Amino acid sequence: MKEIFEKINSITNPICKQYLNDEYALLAKQATAALCRKRPAPFTGSLTSWACGIVYALGIVNFLFDKSQKPYIKAEDLCMSFQLSKSTGHTKAKMVLNLLKANRFNANWVLPSRLDTHPMAWMIMFNGFIVDVRQLPIEVQLMAYEKGLIPKMPPELVLGGCN
Repeated sequence: MKEIFEKINSITNPICKQYLNDEYALLAKQATAALCRKRPAPFTGSLTSWACGIVYALGIVNFLFDKSQKPYIKAEDLCMSFQLSKSTGHTKAKMVLNLLKANRFNANWVLPSRLDTHPMAWMIMFNGFIVDVRQLPIEVQLMAYEKGLIPKMPPELVLGGCN
């Protein structure tokens, strides 16, 4: 799988750096690694189409195709940068989204710069209710972080702005 991992990254890295940003390149690498760990490995057919599908899927999760967001690129332009059709990119992206259980409500595949504002990243079940962990006592926030329920410490705690 190491060879496949390296090949896909050699395709996604230059495109992410040219058309998107370093955060997309990092997430694409993480997504590729996650797919390589799947058993059986899902990679059949063109690795270029898988590379496109990975970046396209991350784009869906992070609103890449929304003109009001930065970075922004049209879906067909992203696929063309991989020299593939939009339908090929979209089909592979759907497969990637399913394999990674990724969607807009799953904070695991959100760009790090958007994590602080992603509402689902901070939601936990507490006393039978789904609540924003940032509204709970510091001790509960620390426990949630230590248990891996939230991706990082809330910015307010890190910056020392908490009561």
